[in-house]
Amino acid sequence: MARILMVIAPADFRDEELFRPKEVFEKKGFQVTVASKEIGRAEGMLGGTAQVDKRIESVDTDEYDAVVFVGGSGASIYFDDETALKIARKAESSKKVVGAICIAPSILANAGVLKGKNATCYPSEKENLSAKGAKYTGNGVTMDGRIVTADGPKSAEEFGIKIAELLE
Repeated sequence: MARILMVIAPADFRDEELFRPKEVFEKKGFQVTVASKEIGRAEGMLGGTAQVDKRIESVDTDEYDAVVFVGGSGASIYFDDETALKIARKAESSKKVVGAICIAPSILANAGVLKGKNATCYPSEKENLSAKGAKYTGNGVTMDGRIVTADGPKSAEEFGIKIAELLE
């Protein structure tokens, strides 16, 4: 059974970008752990709430088969967060599946894991991805090896499906 870590902001994560992929993963029988800066309840941009199981500071990427960064305006708190960047780097260097949606691909770009990779994101982050060496595709979902990126809520389900396919 695949184990997936989903990293969300404590406030203003994008509801569909957490709930739709999570539903895809759980239907496949995958175990999902939700991590954030604080344990407890996290609030989505659209009013949804999520229970946070783990603080990002206590994450050991070796315990997971995939690490997924969820978007929404709150995700920007991780752009320069050394813990989040380390999680992204370690997951990628350990050959895990790494995913990010909406503005969250900038976390991967800032961690250096998108250099030379095809990737997509919410349009506001396109320049940052390109500046950090990613090849911006502009597609809804882009896969490059074990890295899956997506542009936003409308691609959330397909994003989850692509990650699940890599884990099966």
